[in-house]
Amino acid sequence: MPSYSRMRPYDRMTMPRGLVAGTAVALAVVWGLYALDPGAWPGLPGALTQTALFLANLVVTARSRRAKIAVVRTMQRWVINPLVRLLFRLGLNPLGLAILETRGRTTGRPRRTPVGNGRVGDDVWIIAEHGLRAGYVRNLLADPRVRVRLRVGWRYRWVDGVAEALPGDDVLARQRAIIRWHPLRMLNAMNVRVLGADLLTVRVRLLPDGPQVDRSRRRASQAYAVPSTASASSAPSQAAGLWLQSASSGALRTSSVMSTVDAAAAYPQRDGTSQDSCDTTA
Repeated sequence: MPSYSRMRPYDRMTMPRGLVAGTAVALAVVWGLYALDPGAWPGLPGALTQTALFLANLVVTARSRRAKIAVVRTMQRWVINPLVRLLFRLGLNPLGLAILETRGRTTGRPRRTPVGNGRVGDDVWIIAEHGLRAGYVRNLLADPRVRVRLRVGWRYRWVDGVAEALPGDDVLARQRAIIRWHPLRMLNAMNVRVLGADLLTVRVRLLPDGPQVDRSRRRASQAYAVPSTASASSAPSQAAGLWLQSASSGALRTSSVMSTVDAAAAYPQRDGTSQDSCDTTA
């Protein structure tokens, strides 16, 4: 299981799993589009510029993941996430994303983050680009009660759920299981691998008694099951199960899920107002 200490993973020359493969796919897309129509904008200069950026991303990630996370967070906070939220308000979702709403761990205010839509039955699978350093991941560790804005039928609705981080899950295997040749999920998976520094699986269990949950799709989640490679996710899973059981009986006992906070005990308790990522599914 990868180390999630605050310093060690970022102080040595290492390459995150999946980064090289994601970069190779991104370069194939860039040069494939150029080969289809060399005269189309941005032409050869654009292809060369994108190639240089992808290669620079490899070097920066290997040399200093902290620097990469800072750059990606800034871009997502001020450019990508506001644009995605605006599109959602207009009823548009060209990239097939979802909105995850958590509660700030210190302010208690709602924090909304665009994430990859990895819904499978009554579960929503999210691949967090920056792992336990992501602001929304720290928020859901402090309070697993979340909402997810998903398309239900022809409309987008908020669906209640309980979230848990799964540090022991095989992230790349989970990502492959979620994609299943879905073009938008494949695009999101490529972006997550290229922009990510420490991938982490997050599962949101949609509440079974919520009016928006399609129970007929529950069996589909079994086809996407990926066995966990470590026992580190057992405690959060048991805690989430207790929370769901109490929620279905009408007695919300949030204390049963607070054991998940232990996974983030080494991190400062500052509320993540900068929302990470269109993180994704994968």
